[in-house]
Amino acid sequence: MNTRVAAVAVNALLVALAIVSLGPLLWMLSVSFMQTGEAGHFPPPLLPAAPTLDNYRELFVRAGMGRYLVNSFIVSTCVMLLSLLFNTMAGYAFAKLRFKGRDRTFRALLAALVIPAQVAMMPLFLLLKQMGLVNTYAGAIVPGMAAIFGIFLVRQYARSIPDELLEAARIDGAGEARIFFQIVLPGLKPILVTLAIFSFLGAWNDFMWPLIVLSDDALQTLPVALAGLSREHVMDYELMMAGSVVTILPVLLLFLALQRYYIQGLLLGSVKG
Repeated sequence: MNTRVAAVAVNALLVALAIVSLGPLLWMLSVSFMQTGEAGHFPPPLLPAAPTLDNYRELFVRAGMGRYLVNSFIVSTCVMLLSLLFNTMAGYAFAKLRFKGRDRTFRALLAALVIPAQVAMMPLFLLLKQMGLVNTYAGAIVPGMAAIFGIFLVRQYARSIPDELLEAARIDGAGEARIFFQIVLPGLKPILVTLAIFSFLGAWNDFMWPLIVLSDDALQTLPVALAGLSREHVMDYELMMAGSVVTILPVLLLFLALQRYYIQGLLLGSVKG
C-alpha cells in the first residue's frame, strides 16, 4: 500500500512539473493564434476567442520570415555536417592514434573549456575579417566546425573500440581512411546522433555570433531576425509569439524525432567512457 501511495505521489509530482514546464510553451502557441491585442488583456486569456493565422501570414508575407528560416537551416545544417566530420576525426585521433604530444594537446584543449566563448569573439571576428568571411554564410559556419566538447565526447566513446579490431584491419592491408570510414564510424553511430543534435541545436539557437558577423539583413538567422522584429513590434505580443513558434518548432520536432537515439548515445557514452 505504501509503495502504491509513493508511486502515485511521484507520478503526480512529475505531472505537475510537466504542466509547469509545458505551460509557457502551450500558452505561447495559443497566443500566436489570437487576434492582435487580445493577449494584452488582463487577465490574459488562455485560448484565442477567434483563432486566426494572420500572425503567421504577417511573418512570412510582410516580415520575410521565410528567408530567415532558410538561412538558419543552411547555417545549422552546414555546422552540423562539418562538426560531425571534424569532431569525429579529431576525437578518434586522440582516442586511438599515437602521435607526439597527443595527451598534452588534449589536456590543453580541455583547459580551454573554462574560457568563456565571448572572450574569443573579437579575435575570431578580426581573423575572419582578414579572410574576407565577414557577412557571409561561411563566417557564421566556420567557428562551429569543431568544438572541444564534441571532440571530448567522441574521444570518450571511441576509446571503447577494441584496439585488436583496428590492428586486424591494418594487418589485412586496410588504410587509415578505410578503417575510419568502414570500421570506426559505424561503431560511433549512437554518439554521432547525439553530437549531431547538439551541433544543430547550438547553431540554430545561436544569437550572439550571427549578430556580430552577419550585417546584411538578407543573411540573418531566425534568432537575430526575431530580436529585430521585437523592436519594431514591441507591443504586438501575438506576432512575437508566432515568431517564437516558428523558431522553436523545427528544433523541437527534430529533438522529438531523434530523442531515442540521443538518450541512447548519452547512456552508452556514460557507460563506455
